[in-house]
Amino acid sequence: MKSISAQQVIDYLGMKPLPGEGGFYIETYRAAELTGQRNICTAIYYLLTANTFSRFHRLKSDEIWHFYSGDSVELVLLHPDATSTINILGHNLLDNEVCQVVIPGQTWQGARLEPGGSWALMGCTVAPGFEFADCELAEKASLIQKYPAMQPWIECLT
Repeated sequence: MKSISAQQVIDYLGMKPLPGEGGFYIETYRAAELTGQRNICTAIYYLLTANTFSRFHRLKSDEIWHFYSGDSVELVLLHPDATSTINILGHNLLDNEVCQVVIPGQTWQGARLEPGGSWALMGCTVAPGFEFADCELAEKASLIQKYPAMQPWIECLT
């Protein structure tokens, strides 16, 4: 594969900074069909660089992360029952990396590149569709209180 920089991907796809959460995004799909007042599904491209991370946040809806290109990503989930999961998104399937992770609604999520990485391009699909009003950014102290064993992760992703 030809070498490409994060800025080239951002420019080519017309991405912009994702407010609050961090990283870069562009919406690629918003279903015309509604469920109540909400679009039934939305999708974005999402890009992280060595200088960005996905701040811990949670959505009301389920979300699916898809890995497309670049360096591996550490995706940390803090579940409502006070358990946690760390997933590595990437192409090294034989090293237990995954190309897709389903995140149930109301699960705290945060992500960063694995150390030494320069960028990663992913996709996020949300159903029912994403609305900024449904995104809650985490407060560090309350997360540490509920998930004390995850304090190092919470410190770096808030």
